[in-house]
Amino acid sequence: MSRSGGGGRRPDSRHDQPTQAPAPPFQRGTDRGSHYGSGAAPSSSHAASTSTAPAPSSPSISASAPSSSSVSTLVEETEQKLTLAALAAATPPPSSSQAVGFPVRPGFGTVGRKCVVRANHFMVQLAERDIHHYDSIYTAGPLPFESKEFIINLPDSDPRPSSSTRLRERQFRVVIRLASKPDLYTLQQFLRRRHFEAPYEVIQVLAVVLRAAPSEKHTVVGRSFFSTDLGPMGQLGDGVEYWRGYFQSLRPTQMGLSLNIDVSASSFYEPILVTEFVQNYCRDLSHPLSDEVRLKVKKALKGIKVVLTHREYNNSHKITGISSQPMSQLMFTDDSATRMSVIQYFRERYNIALQFTSLPALVAGSEARPIYLPMELSRIVAGQRYAKRLNERQMARANAYNEDTLVNKEFGIQVADDLTSVDARILPAPMLKYHETGREASVNPGFGQWNMINKKMFNGGRVEVWTCVNFSTRLNRDVAFQFCQGLVDMCNSKGMVFNLRPVIPISSSNPNQIEKALVDVHNRTTQQGKQLQLLIIILPDVSGSYGRIKRVCETELGIVSQCCQPRQASRLNMQYFENVALKINVKVGGRNTVLVDAVQKRIPLVTDRPTIIFGADVTHPQPGEDSSPSIAAVVASMDWPEVAKYRGLVSAQAHHEEIIQDLYKSIQDPQRGFVHGGMIRMLLMLFHLCARDGVGERQFSQVLLHEMNAIRQACASLEEGYAPPVTFVVVQKRCRTRLFPAENNRCDLTDRSGNILPGTVVDTEICHPTEFDFYLNSHAAIQGTSRPTRYHVLYDENRFTADGLQVLTNNLCYTYARCTRSVSVVPPAYYAYLAAFRARYYIEDETSAGGSTDGNRSTAERNLAIRPLPVIKDNVKDVMFYC
Repeated sequence: MSRSGGGGRRPDSRHDQPTQAPAPPFQRGTDRGSHYGSGAAPSSSHAASTSTAPAPSSPSISASAPSSSSVSTLVEETEQKLTLAALAAATPPPSSSQAVGFPVRPGFGTVGRKCVVRANHFMVQLAERDIHHYDSIYTAGPLPFESKEFIINLPDSDPRPSSSTRLRERQFRVVIRLASKPDLYTLQQFLRRRHFEAPYEVIQVLAVVLRAAPSEKHTVVGRSFFSTDLGPMGQLGDGVEYWRGYFQSLRPTQMGLSLNIDVSASSFYEPILVTEFVQNYCRDLSHPLSDEVRLKVKKALKGIKVVLTHREYNNSHKITGISSQPMSQLMFTDDSATRMSVIQYFRERYNIALQFTSLPALVAGSEARPIYLPMELSRIVAGQRYAKRLNERQMARANAYNEDTLVNKEFGIQVADDLTSVDARILPAPMLKYHETGREASVNPGFGQWNMINKKMFNGGRVEVWTCVNFSTRLNRDVAFQFCQGLVDMCNSKGMVFNLRPVIPISSSNPNQIEKALVDVHNRTTQQGKQLQLLIIILPDVSGSYGRIKRVCETELGIVSQCCQPRQASRLNMQYFENVALKINVKVGGRNTVLVDAVQKRIPLVTDRPTIIFGADVTHPQPGEDSSPSIAAVVASMDWPEVAKYRGLVSAQAHHEEIIQDLYKSIQDPQRGFVHGGMIRMLLMLFHLCARDGVGERQFSQVLLHEMNAIRQACASLEEGYAPPVTFVVVQKRCRTRLFPAENNRCDLTDRSGNILPGTVVDTEICHPTEFDFYLNSHAAIQGTSRPTRYHVLYDENRFTADGLQVLTNNLCYTYARCTRSVSVVPPAYYAYLAAFRARYYIEDETSAGGSTDGNRSTAERNLAIRPLPVIKDNVKDVMFYC
């Protein structure tokens, strides 16, 4: 099984060493607890995991199903096996008994043409230092005390209209207490492979030190730093701009500590008056905002910090909302119990005549004591990240670490100036199989791409009952007819059996009555006693209806659909017809291409015995959508040995919950007794095996324990003692490592865009010191720098060799159904992402209709409110509807 995501393991026990030294320089421990010394986990996804085993004799959920006690026993055995897995694979150095053991590297790959690439990793050298960790700070030596309390007084002013202008003081109690003594020796032993568990607390200290200087100079967002000084800015519209910056992360690798640095860009609010910001939603500020605009403005401004332009003390205030009344009607009670208006207050107190009195006031403070701030006197604080989704309109300069006194002199850290040169290999592309009736029955892709000229699909699907509905007002019926005729001809020429005549005439419908039109098409078809196999839909000219169409078709009517953009449909382009034909074929049960090695059963382990490859992913709501659930998806191959056709299931779960909750579940039913269910079990009942996407390194251990237990329980519920061997691989598709050609003018080492070649794999130097991971660039970048994907094996009962897993992963990337290109992420993980993304369309209208999000509810309240997804119709689930 493969999965994407990531979280680290807990640091091991520490060795305290007594030291004596004067008070050293110190650095705040702002990143305590984050993995690899950075403030936020990287986005990642899990790729496919494979397990091989003969299918159980007769899977069922009858009374003969295994008891709950036998399943529990198997779970306990799995947990023990996971903990001791690494110890069983080799004889590693001592390890913490609480750690989950990941497989050790089985060796290094040898397949492929050797080459050298450069990686955006900078090697880090350490001097001997006596590091101390106090609450909130790290020091390069002991302080002259182990614990000390300080009382600090800071001035404060309250800007609410009801308060006086006098300054007050706030008192703070600060305690500095020795917490631990991170041991550099433990880190050195780990890097020398003499200590099994990575000392992440020590790495954390060093990462905090390296982040100190840039954190003071730049705006910090997770592990990245942004500034207007790090590159040109750009306007995105609607009061949002983008800044350049860079990402950095300190990582243990085979050649020692490495500082990974990558370019970044992020969006920020423009530091403008709130009235200027509001003009993006309403040009005329002399009239009250409509309810619709007021809700949009409230949602856009909520959480932003502003400063007042009329005050000497510019404390910032976080906006919690906006008033329901315009300022001309807004009243409050001051400290003397006098009732007055906001307009009157600013006129009498500050001699300011407010101009935009029809606008609502910004609301800050608490619900009990709100603070009303005029929009025209409030300026958005610079450097606030715009965390919401951008609309359609909308390594920088490296730090001189070795010149930094804190980094170089005090903590003894030296960072190399040059990118690291790394040994790599270029894996050969696989032979792809097409149908024998085509002029070319196989192809050996070059540079990660090929075409369908002279080829026919390996298994052409059959479409007897179909029609088309056109929602575009710009396309007349004749153009829609010509489009369908061209598309059907293309499908037939590529090996499909596609009826030339639609079951009902091609029609045009009102884009404002989409659901009515879809229901009408469904009813007219069923009245003829036929099941619609495919509905071709030309979308409306205005975007925004795609999700509604898919929800109605797939969860209400049971229709497999292919949506087409009206602009593309009007061109009648042959290449577009070909691309759409690839999607249609897999949506009606066909296969476009398969691996020659799969047909000939020459893939080690996978084709030796019946195998299922699973892909799994969890997608989370876009920033700002606090009320939306996360959505999990699992896909599984259904066509061993070709492993090219995947069935998918989806499930809603708690907001931002990364671990898939619905892999296996069981309930005690009063009538039926112990009933088993869950996505993994439903897929296993059809054939056998699994994979997963979407997890970060800090979550590796808990994801492995939870999801492997679910897999074991699902297998055991099918047949007593059924436990097929599983390989669980995490796919991190958003890793920040970049690989560059060592020689840019070598055509045998670069593609036409100047990137490294597809198939480039790295499993040395910059990879984990002991565990089984590798970087694979399996695709040719269409634009910009190609991004490799990191694969990390968390569990391996199949005992893959390095070459075996690397070649299998690279070869699978050439079987992605939607295009004739190799892709950057192994297809099972890619399909799971598409299925989860599709399922979000089913609920987006319900969760986003209210305007503002329900940010005041607790996580527990949001979790209790999870509503199940609409059920996808069985005939839709049977095919790759998400493609």
